[in-house]
Amino acid sequence: MNFPSFEDAGAGVLCFRSRVLPEKRHPLGLALLALAGTASAQSSVTLFGVVDAGVSHFETVSEYRPAFDPRRPAAALLVRVPRVTQSQTTLSRGGYRGSSLGFRGTEDLGGGLAASFWLESNIGNDDGKTALASFAKRSTISLSGGFGELRLGRDYTPIFRNDSLADPFAVQGAGLSVIARVNSASSTFLGGAPAGVAAGDNYARASNSISYFLPPNLGGFYGQVQYAFPENIRYSPELTPTNERGRYMGGRFGYAKGPLNMALALGEDNKDRLPSGSAAKPPVDAGGEDRLKTVSLSATYDFGPVKLLGELSQLRHRRAQAQPWAQDRTDKYNGYLVGATVPMGPGLIRASFGRVKYRPGGTGLPRDAAQGASASEWALGYVHHLSRRTALYATFARARIRDGQNDKAIGSVTNASDSPYPGYLATSGWRPRSAMGYDFGIRHIF
Repeated sequence: MNFPSFEDAGAGVLCFRSRVLPEKRHPLGLALLALAGTASAQSSVTLFGVVDAGVSHFETVSEYRPAFDPRRPAAALLVRVPRVTQSQTTLSRGGYRGSSLGFRGTEDLGGGLAASFWLESNIGNDDGKTALASFAKRSTISLSGGFGELRLGRDYTPIFRNDSLADPFAVQGAGLSVIARVNSASSTFLGGAPAGVAAGDNYARASNSISYFLPPNLGGFYGQVQYAFPENIRYSPELTPTNERGRYMGGRFGYAKGPLNMALALGEDNKDRLPSGSAAKPPVDAGGEDRLKTVSLSATYDFGPVKLLGELSQLRHRRAQAQPWAQDRTDKYNGYLVGATVPMGPGLIRASFGRVKYRPGGTGLPRDAAQGASASEWALGYVHHLSRRTALYATFARARIRDGQNDKAIGSVTNASDSPYPGYLATSGWRPRSAMGYDFGIRHIF
């Protein structure tokens, strides 16, 4: 899960500049500008990146629970309950920071205006097979000034920025928070896949988006609003209605001054299952509407010897039913996260504990007896900075799952820090039970 970037230092991500390449100007062009009596704008391009390599180990434990038979109630007690452990050891590329390579640049347009771009790609330094294959990590262009910043392209969502703020492990590696794991899995598994983009989009990143950021001189207040286009074909007249699958709307507003940083974020991800060209709209259509609505309140407070972090989160999965007489169903995922970082000379201790509880909603239909589930995780890690750019790290985390067979998102929680990784047994009678993972390695930024 290569989530983080270098943009938000408040999320535990380092910001830096290294090599600056002046923009080349043709002598004839400069002469023409001089004749016109105008001064050329200053601009620069920066090459940046991360190389992270470590040894990662993951384990998952699946438990077999035979179905209860009322004719033989004692049979289940006589059966020995087996467990199966699946494990894997890898050379990972994101135990502390996801390996990446990028380019960013800014041009001073004068009058307080600036144009900027940011292109960042994941790289696979473990095998060397992935490098600049795409700029899916971030690809934006923006215009900024006294009014704030208008940014267009593929960028991080407000909800993900809030999850990053409260996570001591900066949503990366074995210690990645259970809230971020469930939110990411929900975006991937629940509802239909967005048209033209990856199934898991609109949690960490949103493609085809327009974002507005408030200016930084508001006395500590900051904010962002974001809208991502679904880019689906519309029909007029609407004889064959088209869904809004892939649309994302979100916002985040906070206050950061002195030791305090807190923010409230909201987001709505449209995952409609209604196919394009269908002759009927939901709730009559068998597909139905799907919405993932998330609200997150995150805060950090730096006491000096220790920095405390926390988050309260709720994700609601609203889906219309195929039967016109049945009420819409709304499933809820209520989560919390508490964490701390403790500086120790050139090192940093990181710790967190989080829990997400799944509460299924009712539809009013007979025999609607959906059961709940929950996942919890604790993580402990240490980072030792050899320099401003190079660090050694180690992280250990363990997750426990209760009734994970009742929900895909809860039942997918592991401590894996990079893919591929072992999951749980999915055959009948087996259920996810627990997971463990650790990372130790080295990270260098440039």
